[in-house]
Amino acid sequence: MRSIFLPDSLEMLWSALEETPEAMVYAGGTDLLVKLRQKLIDPPSLICLERIKKLKGVRDQGGEVWIGAGSTHADLLLDKIIQREFPVLVKALMTLGSPLIRNMGTIGGNICTASPAGDMLPPLYVLNAEVEIRSKHVYQRLPLKDFILGPGKTCLSIDQIVSGIWIKKSSEFNIHHFEKVGQRKAMSIAIASFTALLRISKSGIIERAHLAWGSVAPTIVTSAHVEECVTGKTLSMGTLQKAIPFVQDAVNPIDDIRASTSYRRAVAENLLLRLLEIKYD
Repeated sequence: MRSIFLPDSLEMLWSALEETPEAMVYAGGTDLLVKLRQKLIDPPSLICLERIKKLKGVRDQGGEVWIGAGSTHADLLLDKIIQREFPVLVKALMTLGSPLIRNMGTIGGNICTASPAGDMLPPLYVLNAEVEIRSKHVYQRLPLKDFILGPGKTCLSIDQIVSGIWIKKSSEFNIHHFEKVGQRKAMSIAIASFTALLRISKSGIIERAHLAWGSVAPTIVTSAHVEECVTGKTLSMGTLQKAIPFVQDAVNPIDDIRASTSYRRAVAENLLLRLLEIKYD
């Protein structure tokens, strides 16, 4: 019979991990419980983090914001700090799953699942988010892009958890864009997704650009070449079309039951062109 531990403090968590190093750790369980039901995994024991209050909430720390890894998507969607500082996160959260999934799933879980189709990952990449990692004796912060190693793979060791996410504030962007394409209008897994933070001048010049694509490679795709190609240019069809070859070089999509390689590649290119339809101040 599988053992389930429900620590309500970090101290109890460290003890549980020492006693059961083979345990699988989870928070909302929206991904893990599906795998259990489908018998894709069979861990001897589970440790649930949902009762640990120190892993939840949002704190304004002056120049940056801390987001507890155990915070649910629903809680973040309603949080005033998130709404004020990171509208691109709100846009991604609004497309994530169903209300039931948003009430159970956590931002830490979305990160640790490390799916290239994870809705929260492209926004967190363009925001240059850092992952807060804890063990009984170690605390560190690591750029998200260095934390995720591949599909379903992170640099976490068995005695570590993701305890939070750090994001620096910035008021320089006036386009906060997230869009995903799926097989249906709601509750879909992304065939491809795209996030853009742009600073457009009053004359229409792209002064800053942070761009990321999801579900078109083993990990989230960013491209310094695409960003450099459009920066300093007018936001126009001509500018974006000149960047398309760099998009083609950056993405590396696969064929699966949801879409073909060629379709994903075409969607990744077209999502960049759709920036022309966005209104900004």
